[in-house]
Amino acid sequence: MQTLEALQRDIDSATDLQSIVRTMKVLAAVSIHQYERALESLIEYNRTVEMGLQVVLHNHQATAAYHQQKEPPWTGAIIFGSDHGLCGRYNESIAAFALEKLDKIEHDRHQRRILAVGARVDASLRERGQNVEETFFVPGSVVGITATVQKMLLQIDNWQSEGVERVLLFHNVHQQRTAYSAQLKKLLPLDLFRFNHTRSKPWPSRSLPMFSLASEKLLSSLIRQHLFIVLYSACAESLAGEHASRLISMQVAEKNIKERLESLTATFRQQRQNQITEELLDVVSGFEALEGK
Repeated sequence: MQTLEALQRDIDSATDLQSIVRTMKVLAAVSIHQYERALESLIEYNRTVEMGLQVVLHNHQATAAYHQQKEPPWTGAIIFGSDHGLCGRYNESIAAFALEKLDKIEHDRHQRRILAVGARVDASLRERGQNVEETFFVPGSVVGITATVQKMLLQIDNWQSEGVERVLLFHNVHQQRTAYSAQLKKLLPLDLFRFNHTRSKPWPSRSLPMFSLASEKLLSSLIRQHLFIVLYSACAESLAGEHASRLISMQVAEKNIKERLESLTATFRQQRQNQITEELLDVVSGFEALEGK
């Protein structure tokens, strides 16, 4: 049986841990809101890029140059995870989801080029027998997403120069306040014919659009911006999902700590009452012994 001093130390430790968990809950909730706002800010930027595509896609020859007809021989995959723990099975679930989808596309794991975003998802992939070509650190805030995405674009350029024509994105998506789900996005090859719906949209102003730059060069630049938007969105959604998973874990931890505190407090009070009772009995016994003498 623990002493009162040991029980008090356990209560103090649990109280301190409860305070830390509450702080982490607040930070996770704030981070989710931060990344959701970053995604909202991309809406207008994406609209501008689509308007540029709406203008350039009138040139059918430029569009045809980007239309892929054959099945790409090599597959590249970018898998988003986390660098830090305390987020449940966040990395294990996305690693299992990605390998399941990739096995259906390409059975030979040596024909894949894998880029992991996050040390923990890298470890999860290696545990499942999948080699990882390179690992990037997860951005610690919205400010760091741009630099990470630019590194990804450089890596994709290297892959394309080495024959990788198909690039897939795997990441978790924050759906509700305390939920996330795995998602697959096809980044390359890019079929610009799916953007044909933009040509039927009415132009938002009375001034007709014009451009003097070569259509191929302008289209290439717009495609680059489109890829940036898709990668940025995937990274921000993954980070929001990570913090949503961490929020779930902290809520479970807070519940367990609360139950532990209640149990420790009840035990402390019971032992304290027993100790007081024993002291009173000792006093009564001593008094009776003195009276007898």
